[in-house]
Amino acid sequence: MSQPAIILWSDADYFSPYVMNVYVALAEKGLPFALKTIDLSRGENRQPQWQGYGLTRRVPVLEVDGFELSESSAITEYLEECFAPPEWERIYPLDLQKRARARQIQAWLRSDLMPIREERSTDVVFAGVKKPALSETAQRTASQLMDTATSLLAHGNQNLFGEWCIADSDLALMLNRLVLNGDDVPQQLVDYASFQWQRASVQRYVALSAKRAG
Repeated sequence: MSQPAIILWSDADYFSPYVMNVYVALAEKGLPFALKTIDLSRGENRQPQWQGYGLTRRVPVLEVDGFELSESSAITEYLEECFAPPEWERIYPLDLQKRARARQIQAWLRSDLMPIREERSTDVVFAGVKKPALSETAQRTASQLMDTATSLLAHGNQNLFGEWCIADSDLALMLNRLVLNGDDVPQQLVDYASFQWQRASVQRYVALSAKRAG
């Protein structure tokens, strides 16, 4: 099978959690890809000459042999179906119910928890920025996150479903918004987030943001 021509568009700082999600998925599958950046802070994605995806004008954008797709969860699901085992590594659980649960977790992390995303932006995660104490609203949201994560990890394993899947990286990133800021997080969740963060594909993405910041 010939190698597909794949391009991933990222924000210039590599601070996007959704770009990280797609980057990790590509790396875990062992798919070679070109990485291109767009400066969102300067509004380059709004310029008509941007060669990324014109419909949504935001990252990530994935191009596979000329087919363009945006929205990270749609991209990772497409990658799983298009580049399926045994030739390519799996990024979602094989079991149908576990796979559905992984997608549920991803959707929840993207659609809820806004106070955490607002008060613990990803410059905490990727640039070591420290933020002030959480507001009461964000504290309640953080409690919701930690209660849910504790329930999901009640089995005591280091991964959500016994072996790694892409939802583990998403959940770890959300927890690290709190952990890496020094907020009070149960040790079980600190250990889980730290374990997930050491995965080679994640560290490769973190190195991109560190290099940019340096």
